[in-house]
Amino acid sequence: MVFSSLLFIFVFLPITILIYYIVPKSLRNLVFLVASLIFYAWGEPIYILIMLFSTVFDYANGLAIDKYRERKSITRAILINSLVVNLGILAFFKYSGFIISNINGLLNLNIALRNLPLPLGISFYTFQTLSYTIDVYLDKVEVQRNIISFGTYVTMFPQLVAGPIVRYTEIAKELDERVENLNLFGEGAELFIIGLSKKVLLANNIGLLWDTVKATPMVEVSILSAWLGILAFTFQIYFDFSGYSDMALGLGKMFGFNFIKNFDYPYTSKSVTEFWRRWHISLGSWFREYVYIPLGGNRNGKLKQYRNLIIVWFLTGLWHGANWNFILWGLYYGAFLIVEKMFLLKWFENKPNFIKRLYTIVVVIVGWVLFEFENLPLGLTFVKTMFGFGKKTLIDDDAIYYLYTNVLLFVILIISSTPIIKRLFIRLKEKMNIGESILIPIAYMFLMFLCTAYLVNETYNPFLYFRF
Repeated sequence: MVFSSLLFIFVFLPITILIYYIVPKSLRNLVFLVASLIFYAWGEPIYILIMLFSTVFDYANGLAIDKYRERKSITRAILINSLVVNLGILAFFKYSGFIISNINGLLNLNIALRNLPLPLGISFYTFQTLSYTIDVYLDKVEVQRNIISFGTYVTMFPQLVAGPIVRYTEIAKELDERVENLNLFGEGAELFIIGLSKKVLLANNIGLLWDTVKATPMVEVSILSAWLGILAFTFQIYFDFSGYSDMALGLGKMFGFNFIKNFDYPYTSKSVTEFWRRWHISLGSWFREYVYIPLGGNRNGKLKQYRNLIIVWFLTGLWHGANWNFILWGLYYGAFLIVEKMFLLKWFENKPNFIKRLYTIVVVIVGWVLFEFENLPLGLTFVKTMFGFGKKTLIDDDAIYYLYTNVLLFVILIISSTPIIKRLFIRLKEKMNIGESILIPIAYMFLMFLCTAYLVNETYNPFLYFRF
């Protein structure tokens, strides 16, 4: 089940909201937990056992750490056990095939591969349970003694599929005492509709262009077609993922939870460093808090800082998928971040913003090629095509067709990637009188109608981060 489905929007969500607000406040976490387990089990019921194990396991680890807090050797052993078991489960389901295939290739063996489906959301809830255990160990947060409340934290369906990665410290108070009112519910509904519109009306439509270009034999792809195709993917992954994050934030508000913002107009960035402060903010925050800083961060000299960055970005790439292209993608960004820290940011200080933004977006676009092509040689060939290597045609009939059939959509995507629409909306809202303010809910209802009409008539509704 995905948020951008008619089943979720018109069946699962209304029923969940109705039951949630009918029951007494003391039972709402239980309702939320049960609803989350149903949501998770809808497509793959057997894997609910893994989530339940992780929940109970780390709930017990937290209690044990709190009980033996004065005995550091024991609490350290409990923490290590939590890390090994959680990361072991993640590695088994996500990386075992990748590891075995590389062993087979290196040692000329023929170990059988088992294609295990990846449990929904495992990359996200594993990081969440780990953050809880680590923070309890570091005494940053009080242990949670109510297993229903802890289960609610681990399984909460609004951000289970694709984040944001919610650390326990961020919602510990809200698990037991949260504000639920009509204003917050309305804000949540607005955010959900905005996210749904980004996903359904923008990401899905431009994604069709990328699928067409990617399916074309590489020898037939012109330079302009390659650029239009990867630009389409650049917008698709942003509006797909940020749209899902907006829906998650909106759903959270409907139930009284305030999750952190996961995207902040990353394509307006003026450096790669800034881009990663604005893209998938919760993931960057997690790696900074639990990997980069424990390794020493920038406290022990430049060389160790660069080493720490390489480790973090190797792990960031690996987190995204069990393939060498993701590792290369992570190291690619690690290299740019190091170069920026060495001299590039200083060199850019007095340069026009246009130059900074052009540099950043080109780096990001090339990065998306590495990210999208699991076949690395094919991906590198695509990059060569983009920059005209190999006697490629600059413009062909296909490129012209792609351009004139999508030019208006590209304009909308570019504008929507900036804060322009948000600022205009805020200004209009401030100037509206009480009578005119009725136009706002009408506008949201119209967007909802368009999204529903699209979902009724179209079967193309992928979600890119399901595979992570």
